[in-house]
Amino acid sequence: MLVKSFLLPESLQHYVAAHWVHEPEVLTRLREETSTMTNSGMQIGPDQGVLMGILAKLIGAKRYLEVGVFTGYSSTSVALALPADGQVVACDVSEEFTSMARRYWAEAGVANKVSLHLSPAVETLDGLIADGQSGTFDMAFIDADKPNYPNYYERVIKLLRQNGVLLVDNVLWSGKVADPSVDDPDTNTLRELNALIHNDPRVEACLIPIGDGLTIARKK
Repeated sequence: MLVKSFLLPESLQHYVAAHWVHEPEVLTRLREETSTMTNSGMQIGPDQGVLMGILAKLIGAKRYLEVGVFTGYSSTSVALALPADGQVVACDVSEEFTSMARRYWAEAGVANKVSLHLSPAVETLDGLIADGQSGTFDMAFIDADKPNYPNYYERVIKLLRQNGVLLVDNVLWSGKVADPSVDDPDTNTLRELNALIHNDPRVEACLIPIGDGLTIARKK
């Protein structure tokens, strides 16, 4: 089962999956198991997983920071792309969902690369900063509770090295960010974050129409 995107008709999504996605078998099983869950829409698609893995390799990433793990598709995708001594610092609050992620990290042979922090991500990120880890991460991904996106963004920018890459998911929010009739806290927060990133002199960024909209930003 594919993770559907509002950005492409279903026929094109199947074409992309058939012609452009090389998905390891362990990730296929992870995606299919997650698809049986009621909140399966929280999972990124395989095309986005491939993109994240390629980006990690292109920049020679060794340290990856993830805010929002869910069942582990994105973290596993990147962990597989990291070198043998690569490190993933993963932030989440759900023991239930991350127990599935742990299982697939083990099956993918990347469990030794992953350090999972089960606590509010703002606390984890503040702890990393206090521990002197600012400027030490090569790549980061934010895909968690929307009201905290601005809080995560500011902290992750500090933790990224110069020329580090930040990915932010759900920035189009099923098109709601462009619909002036939509006025709810999550949508408004995403609008504010999109404007912040667009005007932030610390980064250069672009928005990729993949999944639910993915921002890619390079820290200057």
